[in-house]
Amino acid sequence: MEETLWNGIHLVQSDDAFRLGTDAILAADFLTLPHGARVADLGTGSGAIGLLLCGRDESCRVTGVEIQADACALARQNIARNQLHDRFSLVCGDLRQIQNHLPANRFDCVIANPPYFPVGSGKTSGTEALMIARTEICCTLADVCRAAAWLLRYGGYFTLVHRPERLCDIICQMRANQIEPKRIRFVRHNAQAAVCLVLLEGRSGAKPGLSYLPDLIEFEADGTETDEYRMIYHR
Repeated sequence: MEETLWNGIHLVQSDDAFRLGTDAILAADFLTLPHGARVADLGTGSGAIGLLLCGRDESCRVTGVEIQADACALARQNIARNQLHDRFSLVCGDLRQIQNHLPANRFDCVIANPPYFPVGSGKTSGTEALMIARTEICCTLADVCRAAAWLLRYGGYFTLVHRPERLCDIICQMRANQIEPKRIRFVRHNAQAAVCLVLLEGRSGAKPGLSYLPDLIEFEADGTETDEYRMIYHR
């Protein structure tokens, strides 16, 4: 199935694998993206976040890392469909062995929409591809943060989207890998709802100091999308 995102970007997805969702779109929007940035997308899947970043800034270069062969094939299809061979490359490999795939300290930004649930929790039904995307079967939060630390240059940005109940784990793992949390934003379905997602960005080697951004509210009380939510979706 193919859909058009924005800025002429097209995304082909599989019904049997994890599909583009709000979390990936919000992460791509939240990332600090310097001009000409070299970006690594950990667990790129079909390449959705990389495509969004290429559409956001024509000067960036993205390298996706993905362990699943079927997802890699779909990502290659998306790269070809959007004629992005010169800007979007792909590593089909295990981020837990990132040192065998990519050089250290070469990236300005790392972004991840990792599995949210430890093994034994969360949804347990669906295809193997969905299980790998949802649960920490192939990589844990610690694995993702270690890979980000390997890839980032000093002062580089690491952004991820996750569940709010994992916030303490995220901060601990970032700091264990010399990535200091610098910006945080909570996402709510509406102003009265509990936090459903957290966006967090850290910087490699930075000093402590965390800035809290205003909450991102997706919907008004009457169920219509907020202006900011529509803007993020380019609607």
